Amino acid sequence: MCVTENMERLALGIDLGGTKILTAIISARGEILSRDYRATPVQEGPDGVVKAIVDSANVVLGQAGIAITDIEAVGIGAPGISNPDTGSILTSPNLPGWCNVPLRDMVADKLDIKCFLVNDANAAALGELSFGAGRGAHNFIYVTLSTGIGGGIVVDGRVYSGATGFAGEIGHMTIDDDGPLCNCGNKGCWEALASGSALETEARRWVEEGATTTILACAGGELDKVTARVVQVAAEQGDELAQKLIARTGRYVGVGLANLINIFNPELIVIGGGLSNMGDVLLKPAFKEAEERAYKASWQAVRFARAELGADSGVLGAAVFAFREGS
Repeated sequence: MCVTENMERLALGIDLGGTKILTAIISARGEILSRDYRATPVQEGPDGVVKAIVDSANVVLGQAGIAITDIEAVGIGAPGISNPDTGSILTSPNLPGWCNVPLRDMVADKLDIKCFLVNDANAAALGELSFGAGRGAHNFIYVTLSTGIGGGIVVDGRVYSGATGFAGEIGHMTIDDDGPLCNCGNKGCWEALASGSALETEARRWVEEGATTTILACAGGELDKVTARVVQVAAEQGDELAQKLIARTGRYVGVGLANLINIFNPELIVIGGGLSNMGDVLLKPAFKEAEERAYKASWQAVRFARAELGADSGVLGAAVFAFREGS
């Protein structure tokens, strides 16, 4: 299929994660023309990951029947602390051993095209702003509740990246100064208390201490298979401990939401990520807690929406970033 006859603007979006690479050819209207999904070879280091990205890009170009010269630019959404100005990933818990990796330039050299780097959560926020639940909003916050907690802050229609490109690490605001250790090295981060991994850790602790619960049975009797999803299944089957653990996680979600509302006074908070798929059992106590803690006027001004783009939010947002920065 040739897609260049009508001279439509095209970008190549790349959503790089610790476990997967999603690559797609995307039009300026947000239409995904082709896509490729593959595992991230993290054990092969930056060179191996870049090779996988380039191979994936060539696959989607072939699927769409176009050449790299038909692409306006490439946008790469990547996890961790990155600097969009230099195009480097400074550090990333999801990409072990990565330190000051010039990912943008490495990919640009291989594909011989302009490339741009953006934080993955900021990319997801851009995707929802342009084509999803954030359409029409000028000031909103995208929150992803998943294995960890990430976010993107949109101010006056643009993602706020801060003085050095590190803004939006909302999962690492301190909720409890004496709380559990977070992967970032801090104690009591929102992510360490309200994420899927936090729920998993707390459930395993209760099981190990001999609590009366069906959680372990739902995991096939194997403690290392107790996940947030397993806790959800146990809760749906009426397990009292599982229900309490999810409600506890929800309350911590609410504390973080209240902080965001009080600091930014957003018109909209878009919530995505796998943990949010628990729905009301998690979000009802979250919203109750947030309402109790937020300024009344700010609470009344904000509305909540579920993310609309699912797993495509990051790759779409990466393409939008490429369009914006490349024009």
